[in-house]
Amino acid sequence: MSNIKCIIIEDEPLAVKVLVDYIAQIPFLDLKGSFKDAFLASEYLHKHDVGLIFLDIHLPKLKGMAFLKTLINPPSVIITTAYHQYAIEGFDLNVTDYLLKPFEFERFFMAVNKVKSASIESKNSEIKDYIFVNVQKKKVKILFSEIIFIESQKEYIRIVTTKHEYLSKMGTGEIEALLPENLFKRIHRSFIISLEKVESFNAEMVEVNGITIPIGRGYKEAIEGFF
Repeated sequence: MSNIKCIIIEDEPLAVKVLVDYIAQIPFLDLKGSFKDAFLASEYLHKHDVGLIFLDIHLPKLKGMAFLKTLINPPSVIITTAYHQYAIEGFDLNVTDYLLKPFEFERFFMAVNKVKSASIESKNSEIKDYIFVNVQKKKVKILFSEIIFIESQKEYIRIVTTKHEYLSKMGTGEIEALLPENLFKRIHRSFIISLEKVESFNAEMVEVNGITIPIGRGYKEAIEGFF
């Protein structure tokens, strides 16, 4: 099993230090960063795949629970807070666990093990050939086999398929995390392509279904082994 990529959203330096120390002791956790507020974390999540968030509730600018409600397809979330009264709301939002500060390493270990177990169960479950995305206040089923490419458009993504185009309010990193790595590849900060739809390519561009898509400067080496 690959390591679980995680981030910390916490504005108290001491609380961040405790989490960083605890995470460093867990072999299957891979800490990618810590953020003082939800807006900074949101920018990161739009561009990167994350499997677990350690989330404080009382954050500046945007509170933890409000931030959690903005995530369309949230990863696993472990709440870390000194306030017990938000526990019911947290579990209503499907958080994995709710840790009351100060918590010992043993309690922390129990919480992250729940995430690990859920991840293993998810990987062992039947592989789906589709995803559901939010489009105009409803969830639309999109088959992987029909997707040609996905384009980032600020806070939205445009999903171009063989039948329709869809506009969904989510980040490129969020949709990338939902797509099978063997079928799709990100070749630009703004573009994800279907590998089976590739018709031709060179060092600068890829042609999918008659459409030319540029290869980003930072993605040239990453795609070499896929064609």
